[in-house]
Amino acid sequence: MSQELLPYVEVNPTQAPKATVIWLHGLGDSGNGFAPIVPELNMPEDLAIRFVFPHAPTRPITINGGMAMRAWYDIASMDFNNRADSKGVRESAAQVEALIEAEISNGIPASKIVLAGFSQGGVIAAHLGTRYKNSLAGIMMLSTYMSEPNTLAAEASDANKATPIFVAHGTQDEVVPIMMGKSAVKVLESNGYSTSWHEYAMPHSVCKQEIDDISIWLQQRLN
Repeated sequence: MSQELLPYVEVNPTQAPKATVIWLHGLGDSGNGFAPIVPELNMPEDLAIRFVFPHAPTRPITINGGMAMRAWYDIASMDFNNRADSKGVRESAAQVEALIEAEISNGIPASKIVLAGFSQGGVIAAHLGTRYKNSLAGIMMLSTYMSEPNTLAAEASDANKATPIFVAHGTQDEVVPIMMGKSAVKVLESNGYSTSWHEYAMPHSVCKQEIDDISIWLQQRLN
């Protein structure tokens, strides 16, 4: 069944794309939030990387008094064990998977696609990346956590067991405590996934050193 693709902001290379990074924003943000990071990554032009920054659907958020905003899923509770609405996570993962399939249809192999996400977006990247049927170039989880760690063992796809997963977190993060990021790494590694951990003296955000590290990692993955 075909579905309408999520709207997105795109930053295209000067030549025909050879690789794609699909980057998912956090709660209440939009695809416009991370698009300005592309020039800061200073990626070599010959890698011809296309960046896609989708907009999450607008939905009411329970912890914000039912206020509607762009979100990949509802947050009903501040308790991390029940924080992510699993139905919403799965729906959004399916929508992002459709974006991956669209890139593949346009000639970019899965092995040249990186799936990245910050905070809520990182939850979707982790959920989909570990369950996706084709091997990706890499998965990036920024200042995030896992929505359904207990279901991963039964639902994991072997396709991305060897795919490098870049996990980054701020030591001063008061929105998603760093222990949640470390817990995600433990779950991933216990299920046979390959992670690299990066921590920075920052709150729930990104910093210059992190951007530099992401640039190096992306170049290694997509060269």
